[in-house]
Amino acid sequence: MIHGGLVFLSGQTASGTGATSIEEQTQEILRRIDRYLSEAGTDKDAILSATIYLRDIADFSDMNQAWERWISPAHAPARCTVEARLASPHLRIEISIIAAAKPPAGDLPRNVSQPLP
Repeated sequence: MIHGGLVFLSGQTASGTGATSIEEQTQEILRRIDRYLSEAGTDKDAILSATIYLRDIADFSDMNQAWERWISPAHAPARCTVEARLASPHLRIEISIIAAAKPPAGDLPRNVSQPLP
């Protein structure tokens, strides 16, 4: 969903992929996020906030390694990771993202002033 210059991706899981390990599921979700952000005309460098839900907080280190390989350190968003029950017992991770939508070419973002003629 895109609203007010923001892209919202909620409840991204590796459902239907056959991925079982936390690393496989994380990588699959991150690929999906890349694809959905691209379809919305933006990319992972525009992510403002990420919320990560882990079925077991013991998976944090392996998930975090996959996340750190994927995200650009120069554009790391605010992030919260919590342990939570997920919708299905085979799911180990779920990620929600809020990203800035990139303005169409030639348009300035709303928070940038244009000089007067």
